[in-house]
Amino acid sequence: MAFTLPNGAVMSIAANFGPVTPVTAVSNANPAVATAEAHDLVIGNVVVVTSGWTRLNDKVARIAKADEGTFELLGIDTSREAVYTPGAGAGSVRAVSAWAQLSQITEVATSGGDQQFTTFGFLEEDDDRQMPTTKSPISMTITVADDPAQAYVPVCEAADEAKETRVVRLILPNGSVIYYNAYISISATPTLSRNNVMTRAITLSLASRPTRYQVV
Repeated sequence: MAFTLPNGAVMSIAANFGPVTPVTAVSNANPAVATAEAHDLVIGNVVVVTSGWTRLNDKVARIAKADEGTFELLGIDTSREAVYTPGAGAGSVRAVSAWAQLSQITEVATSGGDQQFTTFGFLEEDDDRQMPTTKSPISMTITVADDPAQAYVPVCEAADEAKETRVVRLILPNGSVIYYNAYISISATPTLSRNNVMTRAITLSLASRPTRYQVV
């Protein structure tokens, strides 16, 4: 049994990305291995994956092993061939090259991710049945103290204007890390409430399920 408080957690947003690296194939394995000629990725790089496999597309992964022509996507399991059709996973990756810390966070609220169900019944039964279907989209609202001088502000505003996804990294106090790939929006004006700190809201609308790495 283990538990921890969020106090001391640090959240950052990708400020810059490296060049797009074409991926000619992704293996059906756990962890998945990508084939990319003349790539310059190294162990520890954090990448966003574009793939012909819908469940892999837009995922964030960390490079665990990098050899000439191949690299390993830590924590990414593509071994289920019924879902990951062999030979159809090609695409590209982009590595995060710089981070900007989302500092002075006062609160983080998460919504969505709830399991949805379909309800049905048979003529001969008195009670209805239910089966799980999809999960609702996940959003996170990060409340920050209003400080336009912070480095993350133009990064968030640019992502909001472009309506493009950015990687967000959450480092927890125990050293584990969660990566999100999300569309970013930021409130244009701060809250104004007497005797309260002015704040702005940064909203993350997740484009894929988060990737979590435990402390080794």
